[in-house]
Amino acid sequence: MIRKSHIARTFFIPILFITLFTGNIYAQSKEPVAQKKAPIIGLSATYETGQNTVPNTYIIAVRKAGGIPVVLPVTDDLEIISRMVEAIDGLILTGGEDLDPLLWYGEEPLPAMGTIVPIRDFFDIHLARTAVKQGIPVLGICRGEQTLNVAFGGTLYQDIPSQVRSATPVKHNQKAPREYGSHTITVTPGTVLHGILKDVLEKDNTFRVNSYHHQAVKDVAPGFKVSAYARDGVPEAIEMVGNPNVLGVQFHPEGPVSQGYHALLPIFQHLVNAAR
Repeated sequence: MIRKSHIARTFFIPILFITLFTGNIYAQSKEPVAQKKAPIIGLSATYETGQNTVPNTYIIAVRKAGGIPVVLPVTDDLEIISRMVEAIDGLILTGGEDLDPLLWYGEEPLPAMGTIVPIRDFFDIHLARTAVKQGIPVLGICRGEQTLNVAFGGTLYQDIPSQVRSATPVKHNQKAPREYGSHTITVTPGTVLHGILKDVLEKDNTFRVNSYHHQAVKDVAPGFKVSAYARDGVPEAIEMVGNPNVLGVQFHPEGPVSQGYHALLPIFQHLVNAAR
């Protein structure tokens, strides 16, 4: 249900209209369109080429979980960001480029730093902060998890291969389809994520996930905790202490979910149910 501001609704309706219809045209999904009263889930857009885009895998995953996906176009206008958050019921911070380390957590960039998009960094950071402040459920995926961490005072490994030393190294940037799990993570018992995935975890609390990143959470933001690790000790998920509706995962659950592999669908269902 769209909230509060008539102005926000007026601003947002064209985006909602476009998102729903592009989802129907291009998704090639057999899933039914979400019901009218389903929660509105905002998806932060990428902006690498000056265009606002979101991979269709996110749209399909949200629809399968019972939500209505809406693309949130990148902006550096704080008033517009606030109105966007007023108009949604839940938020997914999507994957994408690297975050600027010097601007957001005070570290000089390493040689292996990838592409940064300053306006998107600003947008995602303030979107995350505004959503949490207003009590909107948030799910961060890959870069989105890193954004959550940085937005609330954490830092990142700028480049895992050059910064993480482990006796049990893991390849974190797989060359395989997104529905394929290339390495295992261990989910910590007692965490929100463990409760979400309890029915699909192995007896040792492990699960295979896909992996498409070279950055990761390093110092965890105050008020957050790590809820899953890879074998090399790299954090694979974080969650907000005392708020079960603010989660981040380093892997891409929308990949397998969009292809019909539903073991990770509960991650999206948790967000959608919290947003109702």
